[in-house]
Amino acid sequence: MALAKQPIIVIKKKSGHGGHHGGAWKVAYADFVTAMMALFIVLWLLSSSSKVRNAVAGYFNDPRSSHKETGSDKVGNADSLALDRLNVQKLKEQIQKAIKDQKDLEKLAKQIEITITPEGLRIELIEDKKGTFFESGSAKLSQSGQTLVSMLAGQLKTLPNHLLLEGHTDAKPYSNDNGYTNWELSADRANSARRLLQEDGVGSHQISQVRGYADQMLRVKSDPLDPTNRRISLIVQWVDAPENPAPKAAEKAAGKASDKAADKAGAKPDGAKPAAAKPAAPKPAPAATPGKLAPDKAVLIHQLNKSLGDDKAIKK
Repeated sequence: MALAKQPIIVIKKKSGHGGHHGGAWKVAYADFVTAMMALFIVLWLLSSSSKVRNAVAGYFNDPRSSHKETGSDKVGNADSLALDRLNVQKLKEQIQKAIKDQKDLEKLAKQIEITITPEGLRIELIEDKKGTFFESGSAKLSQSGQTLVSMLAGQLKTLPNHLLLEGHTDAKPYSNDNGYTNWELSADRANSARRLLQEDGVGSHQISQVRGYADQMLRVKSDPLDPTNRRISLIVQWVDAPENPAPKAAEKAAGKASDKAADKAGAKPDGAKPAAAKPAAPKPAPAATPGKLAPDKAVLIHQLNKSLGDDKAIKK
């Protein structure tokens, strides 16, 4: 009997991945990578020098994002981390170059005075008869004044140094019946410059003082009404305290004076070698009494007598 043909069974297996699990793992992985990056940044900062930490702090304190130009030679760079006596000349030349590069400010270069003082780098905006940086009799900055103060803000906002602003006027009384005097005008002008500096990126922690002097610190003392007495001073203060060599000089002077006084009095100054003592003269031997032998000779004869015996004894 012939075998019946059995049907051929073909089994098809479909291979494939499991169902969709969502993208939650991607979020967790991204959080992990971000946390690791923050950890390594913190570890790097802890092992860095104070110079680098100040640079990073200045980066995050800059609200105008000019940190992208850090390390370049563009206006507003932050390559000098702190103003001190070694790099103050560099900042001075940098500001002068920035003034020359702007046509609106180049013609006012004679009215911008930059000097190095014991307090720090002093930048003065000096007025003329018509009023250059402020409107006449007002605390409102002119267009030229705004341009210059904004440029200075770009140069100074990345420095950790404190800034001090001063306002000065001439001796001409302010013509106002409301009790508004040169004291208020000088303080208001300095405060106007302070507000614009902060609007252009200077941090509030950088401003240490705002002073109004009226006509008490004249630039031209021989002419109290001279228009150049009206000015705004911006001082970039030193980070380190100035050294005071006076105590050391006083100590040296006092030491020299004491030595001179000691010489006049006949005393030996400190540190002088004492004179060598003279050797004492030898004492003379006691003179022998007539008829008697000297003590040392008598002792010698006595010892010889003992050794020779009575028969050969030496007579004294």
